[in-house]
Amino acid sequence: MAFSAQIWYPEKIKRYTLNNAMQKGFVYLVGAGPGRADLITVRGADALKTADCIIYDKLANPALLKFAPADTEILHVPKRTGGVSVTQKEINKLMLEQALAGRTVVRLKGGDPCIFGRCHEELAVLIEHGIGFEIVPGISSGIAVAAYAGIMLTDKEYSSQVIFVTGHEATDKRDSNIDWPLLAKLNGTIVFYMGVGNLDYIAAQLMENGMNADTPVAIIANATFPTQAVAKASISDISQQCKQTGIKPPAIVVIGAAAGSDTQLNWFMQQQLFGRNIVVTRDIPGNIDFAGKIIRRGGSPKKFPTIKIIPLTQKNEFLHTLTKITEHDWIIFTSGNGVAVFFEALQSLNKDARVFGSTKIAAIGGKTAAKLSGFGIKADFVPGVFTSKELGRQLIAHTNLKDKKVLLLRSKIASNELAELLEKAGAKVQDVAVYTAEPEKSKSDWLIEEIDKGRIDWLTFASSSSANAFFEQISCDMVNSANVKVASIGPVTSERLKILGVNVDITAAEHTLDGLIDAIEQTYK
Repeated sequence: MAFSAQIWYPEKIKRYTLNNAMQKGFVYLVGAGPGRADLITVRGADALKTADCIIYDKLANPALLKFAPADTEILHVPKRTGGVSVTQKEINKLMLEQALAGRTVVRLKGGDPCIFGRCHEELAVLIEHGIGFEIVPGISSGIAVAAYAGIMLTDKEYSSQVIFVTGHEATDKRDSNIDWPLLAKLNGTIVFYMGVGNLDYIAAQLMENGMNADTPVAIIANATFPTQAVAKASISDISQQCKQTGIKPPAIVVIGAAAGSDTQLNWFMQQQLFGRNIVVTRDIPGNIDFAGKIIRRGGSPKKFPTIKIIPLTQKNEFLHTLTKITEHDWIIFTSGNGVAVFFEALQSLNKDARVFGSTKIAAIGGKTAAKLSGFGIKADFVPGVFTSKELGRQLIAHTNLKDKKVLLLRSKIASNELAELLEKAGAKVQDVAVYTAEPEKSKSDWLIEEIDKGRIDWLTFASSSSANAFFEQISCDMVNSANVKVASIGPVTSERLKILGVNVDITAAEHTLDGLIDAIEQTYK
């Protein structure tokens, strides 16, 4: 799904009035969580799915926009020092105009909207004009950041209290509401939001008011992402340590005994793939799926689409086959893409899984079977090894195929190996292409530079077509000579890479995306 997200400029906003709508709209103030898109609440995701307009700030992950309907208006309202910036007053006005037009508005804010999020200012405007609203809490950054760094903000041994403080207002002593003497003497944990820019001032104020110079401090930047970084030192040395490690906002500052926690508790940064730059080379939707799996393992995916999936279900051959599909004894799906394209075609024709009748269904592997299950179909046969050759061999061993009609619904560029095996067993095979994969050109300069400078750890290939398209754009010799490893999803893809002249470092034992990630992880164990 593509979004035309744009930064909002006050002079360009479309003017909505009550004449445009039957009634006033509704506003959800949604906490986007600490960074990672999958850390949003279920309620927050549900609100996004209903939005006519989403107004999001710079700390809300743009990946969350995937939940929005295709026609949702997306408006970016960053508040920053320097560059394009939108004031709070302008945001309030925009939100109000959208709601007065009868629209469902999601105001998407980083972390939790009620923790240093100026939520009250936005609600006051809505209340004044009689606009209904709901506050959807989010995981506050201070809490989530500590969890992702293995820091326990409270513990019966050293901290029974925790205080959240804004580090932003500390730049002006006259206007500051921070009780420095209280904080300096607190027997607990202090969490500063937006405090890195004022770290020298914060440390000085705490020490001047009596805090021990040896008090532990931890600074966590880019928390929940593969680029997460942690700096630890005493409060007297933390500013220098922060500068040496290159820590920059956005970051959270934790002060107190909690900040000196055991590094073994830092589970996130101890993952095998943490910080590893892994290039994914599938089609755009496939890359999104694969990238999500890598992120959940701590890795840093780099998307480089090489192919695009083109449905062929509008062709006469497929449409004719569909009218006689129940005449077959077996139907075989050899990929999740084939399943998705097939059922998209059924939906467009106002049909569903009942077209199969009593015909038996085979799937090449667990992931393809799971895809079928999502459409209400339980595969009758799934081989133990996920290749076309093994699918054919094991299906032949599983049942007598002599004179049986077998329909293959798969890619146009699939090899003939499976069809030939089935025909040798006496099956009457009909091979129908439901989709094909065509090369996709991507901007390659950035990737060539990253490989050349040793910043890429892995190149991954999930199909032969991806391998072909990738090495039409990137030099095989450069990859072989660079400090980058190549991972293949299975023997067919590995063989194609070798024919292209590529050195393959690993081939996944289980020929799935999860199996491919497992294989990469094993190299670090």
